[in-house]
Amino acid sequence: MKLQVAGFLDNSLVNGKGFRSVIFVSGCNHNCPGCQNKCMQDFSYGSEVQIEEILDRIKNNKPIIKGVTFSGGEPFENAEGLLELAKDIKKMDLNLWCYTGFTYEEILKSKDEYKIELLKNMDVLVDGKFKEELKENAKKYTGSRNQRVIDVKESLKKNMVVTLD
Repeated sequence: MKLQVAGFLDNSLVNGKGFRSVIFVSGCNHNCPGCQNKCMQDFSYGSEVQIEEILDRIKNNKPIIKGVTFSGGEPFENAEGLLELAKDIKKMDLNLWCYTGFTYEEILKSKDEYKIELLKNMDVLVDGKFKEELKENAKKYTGSRNQRVIDVKESLKKNMVVTLD
């Protein structure tokens, strides 16, 4: 399977907790004013990359990274391919973060099984559309104050949103 990839960072300290690799997927329909990745909203931006190539790159980074982050674009608009990738990443004992313009609740209510399963494979979800007017004093790892940093496993277990503060 292939993914339309807008970019890849072998290691980052700002896209989630700890040293991690970051995959930016192409395509987003949210069109948030002030989006920092505007060019990545185009579903054809970047390159088509085999999931195996992405996994090889992550494996090469594994001695130093503790996790992987999905960003974009909009990861949940690429849920099928990212779900396959997420399952393989979890087998490597790496944690998974995901940035999305959807809310946790919107994803759970979705009728799209790939979106729901992708969410279930995440450890942390940073949710909500970026709102330029709320960017001042945003919490760590968020772009605007309306966004939440959610512990997905605890939220699913307790059937309520549990945030990391």
